[in-house]
Amino acid sequence: METSSVVKFCLYTWGANSYGQLGQGHVEDQSLPQPAETTAFQVQSVRTLSGGGGHSVVVTGNGEVFVCGQNNKRQLGLGHTLNVYTLELCPSLRQKITNVSCGWDFTLLLSDTGQLLACGSNTFGQLGIGETVQHSSNWLIVQSIKERIVSAAAGLRHSLAVTGSGSVYQWGTGLCSHAKRVFTVSAVPSHFSSKLPCLVPGLAEKNPCMVAAGMVHCLYLTEDGELFMWGSNKHGQLTSSDPFVSSPISLKRCLLGGEKITSVWSGWTHNVAQTESGRVFTWGRGIYGQLGHTVSANQNSKLLSHDPMAEGGSQEACLPAEVKVLRGATQIACGSEHNLAIVGSSLFSWGWNEHGMCGDGSHTDALKPCLIPGLHPLLIGCGAGHSLALCTATTPSQ
Repeated sequence: METSSVVKFCLYTWGANSYGQLGQGHVEDQSLPQPAETTAFQVQSVRTLSGGGGHSVVVTGNGEVFVCGQNNKRQLGLGHTLNVYTLELCPSLRQKITNVSCGWDFTLLLSDTGQLLACGSNTFGQLGIGETVQHSSNWLIVQSIKERIVSAAAGLRHSLAVTGSGSVYQWGTGLCSHAKRVFTVSAVPSHFSSKLPCLVPGLAEKNPCMVAAGMVHCLYLTEDGELFMWGSNKHGQLTSSDPFVSSPISLKRCLLGGEKITSVWSGWTHNVAQTESGRVFTWGRGIYGQLGHTVSANQNSKLLSHDPMAEGGSQEACLPAEVKVLRGATQIACGSEHNLAIVGSSLFSWGWNEHGMCGDGSHTDALKPCLIPGLHPLLIGCGAGHSLALCTATTPSQ
């Protein structure tokens, strides 16, 4: 009798689960990967995974959106405020969705026509629809951006988008209080205080690649591999000597071995970049191990410095350093202070692990990338304190 193999697909989730964001039908944290309930859709068609402070979003290949978790600020876009414990279809969407970015308590969807849709909290203007609506349980189009959007990112309380022509927009007042410590109130640049999309100055005529957003900082990567950064530099995430950077500055390519950057990701206070040769560099805050390496005495001697009392904190490892075990990674995802990466056919995790989001069965922070055994990952995503991975398993069939 001949036997053949059958490839099965499974969505695994783990970490914080206070609101059902793991989609497993309960609210218990999980320190090891466990299957989510996926009977509502064909799991092999999953295209994108993302998470916010307490919610998760799955986008399928045919452009459908499934959500679960915290919904107190209407961040699931389901027309109500009840938490949802298994992944549920957003039935009101009429557009095909290609990508998603989750803020703390709001959600941004990018459609195949280049429109941006938003729902959830708008307390800080992070939805980009003005200030007349405080929260929205319906998906609202960010109408003031007329061009086709190619990338969007949700931070803690602010948002970013870049159009096909290279126009970069910022909205939401989440960085405004930080800017006020540097400027007088009247002089705060408008892109830090606007509740509608506002052009970020100094970035015109660039070929766009992607934007990424941290808790209170912003990143913009061009197709030419130039990375621009602005916002808070409290933890050295902008590689600057200033506590706050109002105008975009570019990352010196010499800090990455002279190589072009091809992708960039952001946690709350740290950044991850990959170069054209596949090398992976991290910089910013590393207190929970989210940089994936130990800061050496040699690197400490090179740290840029400023008054540690300027924002009530100290500047840490602000120079990019390579995490060699991640070289050649095909995917990387950042939570608030933890990360996932696919290298070859293996899944690695590192960083903050209080809720078990590193998936190693413990609650001890992972100071360097550690293999999560037994999983064959295809796609990964992170929420603030939880993790998601689409995986395959090959089983024999007769």
